[in-house]
Amino acid sequence: MNLPEFLAESFFQRALLVALALGPICGFLGVFVTARRMAFFSDTISHAALTGVAAGFLAGFDEPTLPVLLYCSLVAVAMLWLRERTQLLNDTIMAVLLSTSVAGGVVLLSLQRNRWAELDKVLLGDILSVNWVDVGAAWAVAILVASALLRWLTPLVLLTTHEDLAHVGGIHVRRLNYGFVILLTIAVSLTIRALGILLVTSLIVLPPAIARSLSVNLRQHIVFSFLVGTVGATGGVLLSYPLNLPTGPTITLTLGFLFILSLATRHLRRGPAATHPSP
Repeated sequence: MNLPEFLAESFFQRALLVALALGPICGFLGVFVTARRMAFFSDTISHAALTGVAAGFLAGFDEPTLPVLLYCSLVAVAMLWLRERTQLLNDTIMAVLLSTSVAGGVVLLSLQRNRWAELDKVLLGDILSVNWVDVGAAWAVAILVASALLRWLTPLVLLTTHEDLAHVGGIHVRRLNYGFVILLTIAVSLTIRALGILLVTSLIVLPPAIARSLSVNLRQHIVFSFLVGTVGATGGVLLSYPLNLPTGPTITLTLGFLFILSLATRHLRRGPAATHPSP
């Protein structure tokens, strides 16, 4: 059986390697993001990247990944700092930082009209244009995040289930919170190149949401989320090219289809009586 010709193209192989790195690690990270109700947190970080991109272009960066990472880290730390030092609710803090960051990014982009043509790539991603440096960076980030999550797994589980108990148990809650947020920021900043600002949260939120319908304990949740992230990211890349579809949105739609499939599977496993219990 002959393989499709596009699989032999180097640009497509690079895209697959990036998907294989970021898909599973975002799924793994997403288990704790969703369990800690931080989906809007990751969305805020991804939208804040618009200012990082615009500032990077203004400073002369052709590839603004470093400015994005720096600005997103600043926003992430600001969110935690404001939560600790003010009486504002979490969603209020995130909404303020999200809206002001997007507005700031648009203003900075308006000062450099020649960059408007690149806005589509920023918003929707362009994984097919990654180079080998991007591939290396994606795998380095995947290894870093995986190593940190595995090392902090027990404290993170305790922190996720009961923060007060984690504090009493001698866990440095504040330090762990900041460490987790920085890991999330790094993953989001690198994934923006693949999925874009508008869709990056899908790779973090959808795999654990799908895995939750299929798992009965935390171990299964992590394993299934890891696998779903891999299948969704690589499947989206493989489908996008022969169907002539934008890759970032195709990855998200692939995960969306898997989400619907997982809900149907859960319904069939439980049966109508379990799904609609009598009063």
